[in-house]
Amino acid sequence: MLKRKVKVGVVGCGGICRGTYMENMMYRFNIIEVVGCCDLIDSRAQYIADKYGVKKMTFDEMLSDPEIEVIVNLTYPESHFEVSSKALKAGKHVYCEKMMAPTFEEAKELGRLAEENHVFFTTAPDTFLGAWEQSARKYLDEGIVGKPITIHAQCTSHYNPETPFFDLAPKYFFFPLHYGGGFPFDLGGYYLHEMINLLGSIKKVTGFGGNMQPVRTYMNPHHPKYGEEFIVNTPTTLLAALEFENGVLGTFHISSDSSDTMKFQITGTDGVFDLGDPNSFSDDIFVTRKGAAPSREEIVAGQMPTSKIENTSDPEDDDQQLGEWTFAQKVKLPILHGYYASSRGVGLADMCYAIVNGRRPRCHYDIGLHAIEVIHGIQESCKTGKIYEMTTRCERPAPIKTSALSQTCQEYTLDD
Repeated sequence: MLKRKVKVGVVGCGGICRGTYMENMMYRFNIIEVVGCCDLIDSRAQYIADKYGVKKMTFDEMLSDPEIEVIVNLTYPESHFEVSSKALKAGKHVYCEKMMAPTFEEAKELGRLAEENHVFFTTAPDTFLGAWEQSARKYLDEGIVGKPITIHAQCTSHYNPETPFFDLAPKYFFFPLHYGGGFPFDLGGYYLHEMINLLGSIKKVTGFGGNMQPVRTYMNPHHPKYGEEFIVNTPTTLLAALEFENGVLGTFHISSDSSDTMKFQITGTDGVFDLGDPNSFSDDIFVTRKGAAPSREEIVAGQMPTSKIENTSDPEDDDQQLGEWTFAQKVKLPILHGYYASSRGVGLADMCYAIVNGRRPRCHYDIGLHAIEVIHGIQESCKTGKIYEMTTRCERPAPIKTSALSQTCQEYTLDD
């Protein structure tokens, strides 16, 4: 039976909207019907309205329109709380770009408003619903590395105002160097959401770091403010230890002050799981474990197989008895799920199916709230030198079933 479409209004028509978000909302997910758009900069809203044939509206018009069920908040982080809170109070479901708010206190208030008004509040990043992330979840749950023991997440980069356009206009607003959009909130959120998807809630955090270089300089001689200083008001480097409720221990290393690195790995009793980039829907994943890639032997018809554990002169020599199986082997694992192309907005589509089918959305706000508290807790630990005990917990999101479907058919897996 064809599902009814869920009508949405889009707030914020900047770069993130003009990219894959709008394309996917319009053409990839059949459950979504974009009714209107709005932006404080009228020309942006007019561009989206003209290109996609939707209505240019004011935010108040969206909130008063009874047909619009969902507000899609694609504004800058500083505006997330104001936009989302007004929409929740108006009884609208909300899907918000990452992170849900610049502070833990604001995030808690948004969660409270969602519960008080009996509406769904879901947040990005939704990449943990992607192809490699969901395949990794299935492999891990089925014991690919035995019992997970540790997880290490590391993402470092070099964010400095080196272009001649930095912050000259809204188009060039570089939010990773602004309040609410620092690197821990920007790319760190992807790692935290995937760690929660794989392992569940976090119990304790502790760490070091903060804003390593608060005073910075416009570096490009072509910039009109070349040589002037400005203040970065957001954490830029955090190095933390995490203890999950299930006993797994983790590290979280996120920095925009150093050179580019990326590492995401789980160690277990039976092997090592090398994960992909959680900012990408499709990536390679590898397992290293004994016997992961056993050698093949070509058998001639009528010939008995000869590949056995070889006998040795010393029956107590375990290494010789095990032969080739002593050594761990690294292999690339098949991807078992859909959403391998750029699928931003899949979390919104999932929420729309949750509205229609009466189930819990996979990008439920409790995951985003928990991730923000992790960053908040690390910063508190940096200040106090003490271990921070988490006050929130979240329900591990339901996995998506495996599929071998075309891109236009992958949406089927959300209709559960």
